[in-house]
Amino acid sequence: MHTITIIGCGWFGFPLATQLIKQGFKVKASKRHVDDLVSLQQAGIKAYQLDLANVTAEVKNSSLFDADAIVINLPPGLRRGEADYIMHLTQLKNLMGEREYQKVIFISTTGVYPSLDQTVSEQDADTFNDTSGILLQAEAMFAAMQNSCIVRFSGLVGPKRHPGRFFAGKVDVSGANVAVNLVHLHDCIAAVSLILSRTDTLPIYNLAANEHPTRGEFYVAATEHLGLIAPQFNQQQHPSKIINGQLISHQLGFQYTFSNPFKMLDAC
Repeated sequence: MHTITIIGCGWFGFPLATQLIKQGFKVKASKRHVDDLVSLQQAGIKAYQLDLANVTAEVKNSSLFDADAIVINLPPGLRRGEADYIMHLTQLKNLMGEREYQKVIFISTTGVYPSLDQTVSEQDADTFNDTSGILLQAEAMFAAMQNSCIVRFSGLVGPKRHPGRFFAGKVDVSGANVAVNLVHLHDCIAAVSLILSRTDTLPIYNLAANEHPTRGEFYVAATEHLGLIAPQFNQQQHPSKIINGQLISHQLGFQYTFSNPFKMLDAC
């Protein structure tokens, strides 16, 4: 494997690309806006503009999709009301055509698991609302491809995404009992890099730190870590879930650097 394409080179995709370059790979990557390409080029990435809402002939005829492996990292934006996610992914798959990749990695989310006050593993995904249905439909599009692997990220934290800002200063916050399911950017990069290097991967992996403090415990500590006003939680409880992210460790020997969410705070 020599060349890797990353579709969506943002908060996760860009540091993944720079890490892969350090490992000796040639990396191609896409951004939606042309103004964002310079920073990729300066990092040694062969950059392409790709707007799946307006695919140009130039993109269709480009070498963006000519690679040994491809990582698809397009956040769905469903909370922002972006309803065209499946249409955009269909367009992307058409652009990929009949190419045979040594690895196709699709970045998904643990939003496919319902909160039923239990620990959930990769086989427990369920269509329990409209969002989870869209996410599972998206996964299925790429799971059907040869050499594919779906990687479901838990809540993301890392540089420029400190969890202490999520609830700072808020009052009357419910769900203090809910388990926290987080994964640090560093572990996301390491896990995807490992999957790219292996031929014996399973179809789906969760990524989630091993420890799961409650929301009430963690977010008070996180805001205090930044010197911000801690949230005030009320007594209203919510259904919870614990994401089991250990399959990748058991099967591929992956070791989380940040298995404790409290230890993530100094690395954000």
